[in-house]
Amino acid sequence: MSENPKIKQLLDLREQSHLGGGLERIEAHHKRGRLTARERLDILLDRGSFRELDPFVVHRTHDFGLEQQKILGDSVVTGWGTVDGRLVYVYSQDFTVFGGSLGEAHAEKICKVMDMAMKNGAPLIGLNDSGGARIQEGVVSLGGYADIFLRNTLASGVIPQISAVMGPCAGGAVYSPALTDFIFMVRNSSYMFVTGPDVVKAVTHEEVSFEDLGGATIHSEVSGICQVACDSEADTLYQIRRLLAYLPQNNMEDPPFFDTGDDPLRMDQTLDDLVPDDPSKPYDMKEIIHKIVDRGEFYEIQPNYAANIVVGYAHLGGHSVGIIANQPAVLAGVLDINSSEKAARFIRFCDAFNLPVITFEDVPGFMPGTIQEHGGIIRSGAKLLYAYCEATVPKLTVITRKAYGGAYDVMSSKHIRGDLNLAWPSAEIAVMGPDGAVNIIFRKELSQAEDPIARKAELVAEYRAKFANPYIAASRGYIDDVILPSETRPRLINALEMLSNKRDTNPGKKHGCIPL
Repeated sequence: MSENPKIKQLLDLREQSHLGGGLERIEAHHKRGRLTARERLDILLDRGSFRELDPFVVHRTHDFGLEQQKILGDSVVTGWGTVDGRLVYVYSQDFTVFGGSLGEAHAEKICKVMDMAMKNGAPLIGLNDSGGARIQEGVVSLGGYADIFLRNTLASGVIPQISAVMGPCAGGAVYSPALTDFIFMVRNSSYMFVTGPDVVKAVTHEEVSFEDLGGATIHSEVSGICQVACDSEADTLYQIRRLLAYLPQNNMEDPPFFDTGDDPLRMDQTLDDLVPDDPSKPYDMKEIIHKIVDRGEFYEIQPNYAANIVVGYAHLGGHSVGIIANQPAVLAGVLDINSSEKAARFIRFCDAFNLPVITFEDVPGFMPGTIQEHGGIIRSGAKLLYAYCEATVPKLTVITRKAYGGAYDVMSSKHIRGDLNLAWPSAEIAVMGPDGAVNIIFRKELSQAEDPIARKAELVAEYRAKFANPYIAASRGYIDDVILPSETRPRLINALEMLSNKRDTNPGKKHGCIPL
């Protein structure tokens, strides 16, 4: 080691900065089963790729004795690195320093790295682990949050923004992750809420635990705020790396192409018999997806929330694609408030970042009932419709079975700029199901029939034979082709390549007014 005192000073300061809140607090953090801010970055980023920004920054507060507690780097680690060789910008809040609380210097560090991500067109990943605003800094801390929120909003649709909640995230702090594209959480370790259990008890007299109020399970299954919930911090960071493999660096780039080695002409004959003959019998749409995509690998988003619709990413012939699919195994694949909003958000992200949207459709309609109507199913369904209509990326649709009523229109139909609309022979495209249609069309005849049950069965069979098929829609060009299920993979891959130079635009405007 050099004897140069200036070199020694630099190395000493670097060591101080890397220790954060000190060995004692690091050990306490580890005892809670949690990694430090820097350990998380070591797992997330390619080995040796991290370059730190502002390791010598300290807070500038002189109140409440903070002038005696100046820690290099303050309470957040920022910089850039690579994931699978691709540039990303990162910040990782350090709970060992003032509980990861956000003050003026902390916010400035995050804003600097956000600005760099925008200027250089690379994803931003935030690892959140903070006690919230640094109370000792007062309104300056609140101003720091607002500076971050503004940048989250301006970056939306320009660069992918990913938030991982690795510990507490409460109060105003929740709005930065909420403004980003994806939120990852750790079960039994991280939580998000606007007001904590103590405030809830004081105001509403409810007693609730941190986990039951805002844990990963709640937000991934009930509220839908969390896109991916994982069982450990390491798995959370690995899942972020997986997700990035499907995404472009920014909105001006095409998604990455990845040669999976899976034959683009591969056909799976088992698909021909997968949809049951009985239209009321469920099946698992995910089985279809796994058989069609490259190597059977499907990265599902929000698998336990609004499970009647499936969304996620895959490769098809090496192309990154977003997949939306009705799930007949859950609520018969019906569209409701939560599933409509889940899919709408997913479509808008795909459209912003040039990811083709592939829709597998088996939908009997929208969920009936007062709960849905009073909850705003009209508005929520309109969000999904708006997202599909607005999207200009390649849109491919495969109708596997039911496509009834307004839901047929909504699910990327030819009428709302679907580029290629295919149907399997099992497809049923109609205003409504045969049973409901017969009840309306033949109401008078059935009321006068000697045996209304037998007569209805005959009429349902006749209606099904005449209308519950894909050929009337195909005869009008609403369906581009009726294909064998086993042909689906090569047909979709061919369509993606055919549409690789697609250009479509929306009318010039500041922005549309999606029915929020």
